[in-house]
Amino acid sequence: MISSDSLVAAWQQQADQYILSDNYYQAAKLYEEAILQEPNVNSYYWHLGLIFLLQGQESEAQTTWLIGMADGEPEDIEKWTEELIEVLETEAERRRLQGTKEQDYCIAWAIRQHIREINPEGVNNLLHLIGLSTLLKTYKGELLNELHILELLKSEVVEVDTELLIQVLKNVLDLAPFHPSSFDFAETALVYVKDNPSILEELLLPFVYKLGYSFKRFELAARFTELGLKFLPKHLEFLSALASFYQDSHEYTKGIEAAKFYFSLEEKLANKIYANLLIMRGLMGAGGYWNEFCLAFELQKSMLASLIEKQNINKLYINELSETSVLRLFISVFFFPYFQDDLEENLKIRSQVARLVQSKIETSMKDKVDGCRQWNSRLIKTDISTRRLKIGYLSHCLWTHSVGWLARWVFQYHDRERFEINGYFMSYLKGYNPLQEWFVSQVSKACKLELSGQEAAEKIYEDEIDILIDLDSLTFNNTCEAIAMKPAPIQVTWLGWDASEIPAVDYFIADPYVLPESAQDYYTEKIWRLPHTYIAVDGFEVSVPTLRRDQLDISTDAVIYLTAQRGYKYHPDTAKLQMQIIKGVPNSYFLVKGVADQESLKNFFLQIAESEGVSGDRLKFLPSAPSEQVHRANLGIADVVLDTYPYNGATTTMETLWMGVPIVTRVGQQFASRNSYTMMMNAGISEGIAWTDEEYVEWGVRLGKDPVLREQISWKLRQSRQTAPLWNAKQFTREMEKAYEQMWQIYLDKNR
Repeated sequence: MISSDSLVAAWQQQADQYILSDNYYQAAKLYEEAILQEPNVNSYYWHLGLIFLLQGQESEAQTTWLIGMADGEPEDIEKWTEELIEVLETEAERRRLQGTKEQDYCIAWAIRQHIREINPEGVNNLLHLIGLSTLLKTYKGELLNELHILELLKSEVVEVDTELLIQVLKNVLDLAPFHPSSFDFAETALVYVKDNPSILEELLLPFVYKLGYSFKRFELAARFTELGLKFLPKHLEFLSALASFYQDSHEYTKGIEAAKFYFSLEEKLANKIYANLLIMRGLMGAGGYWNEFCLAFELQKSMLASLIEKQNINKLYINELSETSVLRLFISVFFFPYFQDDLEENLKIRSQVARLVQSKIETSMKDKVDGCRQWNSRLIKTDISTRRLKIGYLSHCLWTHSVGWLARWVFQYHDRERFEINGYFMSYLKGYNPLQEWFVSQVSKACKLELSGQEAAEKIYEDEIDILIDLDSLTFNNTCEAIAMKPAPIQVTWLGWDASEIPAVDYFIADPYVLPESAQDYYTEKIWRLPHTYIAVDGFEVSVPTLRRDQLDISTDAVIYLTAQRGYKYHPDTAKLQMQIIKGVPNSYFLVKGVADQESLKNFFLQIAESEGVSGDRLKFLPSAPSEQVHRANLGIADVVLDTYPYNGATTTMETLWMGVPIVTRVGQQFASRNSYTMMMNAGISEGIAWTDEEYVEWGVRLGKDPVLREQISWKLRQSRQTAPLWNAKQFTREMEKAYEQMWQIYLDKNR
């Protein structure tokens, strides 16, 4: 005979099958019959009510559960309530895990709302509700307050599923990173895992980097990083991130202090080099700590020399370091051209470091590097007469950034019949950035990447790019990593900085002026000189100026000099020359504008002015403009712009020339000290180009005293808009395309 228990199990299994197939009618019939036969078995009521709930019959479900609770003593009701919740939770979790369609999440949400009605303070159920709302993309930060989850988590009597808590927190941070409640939730939730550093690292570190580099929300990134340090006070990665975020949000003093603390804790030489770079970055960004920067610079040179010596003695030394530590060495030489115009020394150190890092990448990621470099067999067999040449542009700056403003014309004018254009957007900006979205619209394929150089390299290789154009050079470690893996047969550096000296780069785009003829003696990349200029634009958008002489208490007959650069570019030797110019031109004023610590920058210039006998009243310090368009319009207040050296202006120089303002530049030997020179030559003017310090002062004084000469230069600049190579982006694009075709032909000839 078949036992009654076996019969019950059989029909319950049948009921479960009906529920799984959404046949709620038949499932309900089975439970209704069971209740008729055994009305005192409470679990039948829990399941029948659940079936009504699944059909959207909420009142019937509640009535059924109440019938099951009838006549129970308080202790019975408490027990039955727990049983009911367990039944509901089982189905809710099944639906969530199944998650084959949005309806599953909706059903799980509805079930858990009923659990909440039964037990309003069930914290794990509330966490599930929040998690489901993130899966349904209906989550709003206000939900945390509505559910009173923070108050419950702060109490000491709740039992929390920490794995669930951290997963829900991750979902919340992904979906609503900027909502104020998200930080409060993180601060409250992380207390539960404060003794588990790995969870804190895995959750917070990727998140803060995304906040900083994909959203550009540096202040918020710093706040979350501070939260990580609250639980892990001496965590080196959090400290290095905090130093960067402080500096990026213009909290320079705090950024310098964090970098120094990080430096004091680091023990490995490679990491101390990076920590010292962060100190230098803060000092230079602030714009006035020159003496301290000089000490940090000399220390950087010394540590890099020690690192290179260690590698020369022990060829395996670099392989013993972590990948992150080694990758950061790429940017360790970033400030050399800001400090000194020494082409030979700067390039030598840069090349040594780049070779060292690439050797680490080739060793530690041999399989991936080898995989990326298997392009010969598939590419050499075709030439550009049979297909379009595939060009890839790789950068983290294709948005409202100087590189973005200047590169857009090439994207606009590319010949799509001859070239297929792909864009690889490192650290893609989350949220809407108009210029970035414009770039996305201009390419055949847009790869929206995060922070992984390996991922970027793999995408580039998979897309079979023929020529990869690196726009970042040494400004972004992750781009350097991608380039070093050599995902394309031809790799070119253009626009973003100087050449990187990474051995995997084949060419560096230049022109007849921006590098001296002897430069190839020092560069490992082949310098590819375009016929006129290495950059051209059709112009700039200009708004209405917000600066007026009367607002600055400057008379109409006074001569206004202007400098408008980042704090990085202000050098005391050049500032002294600028003060000599001001001193040499009666009734002249010097306007200083820069992204820097304003008090530090002000003290820097005022001290130099005093040493050169210039009254501080003749210096005016300007705030940042509300937009690039207004910034350009405000350049028109200047009679003469005084360029920086040893690192010239680039975008600012082009904007100055477009606005028809005379400029004085000091030409050097390195790429960074010849930018303004090539731009002026390609705009059709030579007035203001100085080859010595003495000439810089002479030109500055002459232009200040000679209004007729200034007007002649302005007229020539206005006329040049119609004829000069600097303002002919279409012609420039054709020259770039010709260079690409020639590079490809050289490659084919060499490898056939």
